[in-house]
Amino acid sequence: MINITLKQLRYFDAVTRAGHFGRAAESCAISQPAMSMQIKELEQTLGVSLFDRSARKVRLTTFGEAFSVRVRELLRATDELGDMARAARDGLMGRLRLGIIPTIAPYLLPSLIGDLTERHAGLDIHVRESLTPRLLQELSDGRIDAAIVALPISEPAFTEVALFTENFLLVRQIGARDEPVPSPASLREMRLLLLEEGHCFRDQALSFCHIRSALPRETLDGSSLSTLVQMVGAGIGVTLIPEMAADVETRSAAVAVARFGEPQPSRTVGMIWRKTSPLAPQLAEVAEVVRRSAAALREKHSQATLAA
Repeated sequence: MINITLKQLRYFDAVTRAGHFGRAAESCAISQPAMSMQIKELEQTLGVSLFDRSARKVRLTTFGEAFSVRVRELLRATDELGDMARAARDGLMGRLRLGIIPTIAPYLLPSLIGDLTERHAGLDIHVRESLTPRLLQELSDGRIDAAIVALPISEPAFTEVALFTENFLLVRQIGARDEPVPSPASLREMRLLLLEEGHCFRDQALSFCHIRSALPRETLDGSSLSTLVQMVGAGIGVTLIPEMAADVETRSAAVAVARFGEPQPSRTVGMIWRKTSPLAPQLAEVAEVVRRSAAALREKHSQATLAA
């Protein structure tokens, strides 16, 4: 019988993801020699090499690539056994690992965390902010329990629950506040500032303006909505932001915010989790808390707009 430990498999998976023994060891909070020894013992047990160490970057051998697929399946199944125990023992769960995209996280999280901890005392919340492709991979691998993203995702392995819809707003220099709101066709002729490649909000903005991403454009890309708004205030161009972000991001910038005519550009935000997750009933409860938190936040923004 081959004696392989879960610890060895987790270390192997860490090296596979990092492509580097040192970074993998750091992520697992062990020394690099200890990590290397565990991998060496695993290879000796299997009787075959898993990594090609001759390259500058550690690469999987042909066998290692096939082995890594099965290892991730096994680790995901093992984590789901733990989830089953958590669901049975803790009602909701003792820990919630929640992913969320950057164009939602700073605006929704402050109220959401408070609402979750108030409703579920003692809940240990771990938040992972990242772009949608990475969150989907981490969700698939079992490294997070659920993710708040823009829908649709259309992955057969995931449950999707739509939570709310929010409109996109136009941000332009404050001196343009009384000018007519440009049409999507007019935006194509302007210097449109967008988030850098990888953000789903970038793709949604391009779609509204009927711009193909591959086309050359007179534009600058930013890494955050805050950067884009400050660039607009400096007179560089115009941008679109989700309604949820307007109060926070325009507070300290010399910009004007306007709504587009109907039909307004918008996105649907939802929560997703693995269909096989034993925590599915509990995650559905969390989704309802997210829905209520977002609704309260939109109501607050609406009242502030009317007061202004």
